[in-house]
Amino acid sequence: MSTLTQTLPETDERSQGTDSTGDDSPKMFHYVRKAKIAESAVMGTHVVALCGEVFPVTKSAKPGSPVCPDCKKIYDGLPPGGDD
Repeated sequence: MSTLTQTLPETDERSQGTDSTGDDSPKMFHYVRKAKIAESAVMGTHVVALCGEVFPVTKSAKPGSPVCPDCKKIYDGLPPGGDD
């Protein structure tokens, strides 16, 4: 299983979860804490997406990739934040 991430200008970020088809093709990406992406990619620790999905980050996302609808709904409802 692979995971992907993409940096966004907000506090939270998109990241691929364990939702994969088994052929290394991700089904969708999830929003996770920005500060945890690099740590996960380097150390292999797991991140927790806004929807509750737990997974390690291993790859970068490509623009236009499908986003977890639960993560998107939660993210869109968050107040604007800074880049931390």
